[in-house]
Amino acid sequence: MTSVRAARFAAAYALLRAAADVADHWIQTDHQARIKGATDRPPVVDTDETGWVTAVHRAADGRLACAAHVASYTATQAAALLAGSRLLGVRLRPGPVAAALALSAVTHYVADRREPLRRLADATGKSNFVRLTDHGMNGAYALDQAWHHAFETVAAIVASA
Repeated sequence: MTSVRAARFAAAYALLRAAADVADHWIQTDHQARIKGATDRPPVVDTDETGWVTAVHRAADGRLACAAHVASYTATQAAALLAGSRLLGVRLRPGPVAAALALSAVTHYVADRREPLRRLADATGKSNFVRLTDHGMNGAYALDQAWHHAFETVAAIVASA
């Protein structure tokens, strides 16, 4: 890897990672965060302050909410790559950037539907950890973030080409 490509990789990774945190924690709506993992079993149930059921969100709702989140997530990463690379004077080529954003979007959608990562965790002996929500830990969130970091690294390698 040349020093120019290494600089492009470093810039792309930092920009993708920062944009991912902003998109996941500031840009994503509360509705998207709650509903994006909904399946038919179990659906996500909304209740009012008295406990009365106000809405039941099933798989189709989950897919739609997840797609909307991934669209804003990808747009945030694209804006960060465009603006950041210009400010840094790092030239990223459009084709590799588009491929990197597509990889980030698809893998983000898979993870945020939640069930695919749960199944992967079960298949790799992480059943207890993925369900851990105690001792200041949330195993599903930790595995989700590790997945995103790994694929953002690959996306940065692609973007640096």
